[in-house]
Amino acid sequence: MSSTQNAMQAPATASATSLLPGFDNPVDDAQAVFRATLEAFAHPGRLETLPATSGQPEGLSPALTALLLTLADPDTPVWLPAGVPAAARAFLRFHCGCPLVDAIGEATFVCVPAGYAMPALADCAQGLPAYPDRSATLLVEVPSLHDGETLTLHGPGIETTQALRVRGLPATFRHDWRANNTRFPLGVDLLLTSGHHFCALTRTTQLED
Repeated sequence: MSSTQNAMQAPATASATSLLPGFDNPVDDAQAVFRATLEAFAHPGRLETLPATSGQPEGLSPALTALLLTLADPDTPVWLPAGVPAAARAFLRFHCGCPLVDAIGEATFVCVPAGYAMPALADCAQGLPAYPDRSATLLVEVPSLHDGETLTLHGPGIETTQALRVRGLPATFRHDWRANNTRFPLGVDLLLTSGHHFCALTRTTQLED
């Protein structure tokens, strides 16, 4: 290989080797996180504890990182706020191979790390009448899933009601989520994360007054 080729490849090699690792055991850890995610969606509002961790790039929490490593792939575009550090973007491109898009309506996963405003639910992909699964899932980091406003949830997967205490949702969340319910079978689903914990709200999960 010529010295010119070596010089051209060196930065790329250095960039790849400087990336944080993904899961220690990629197959087993991803399967464990996927099972926990299925449990979260099967039981909306119930907290799940992350069963496996990975390298954590600047700008992403442990749960956001693990969920994206598990769910995102080359066929699922991901949206991140403009200010998210380049290290997080490089980590996702390398480990997930997912395209990172600027248009929020093009994203399969809308990722909102701590410190960034949640986008309007209606601006995210809503699915199509024939393909409601082509909608977005939002992954939103909040300050706490153990204190704050109490949301009383009911709907499929909840026997009677489920109380969820959460701090950091926008003031318009109740109104916006009820509007999301009315778009069923279209609409978005939501994963709320905080540190090593997360829970899900499906588009059929309803809020009591």
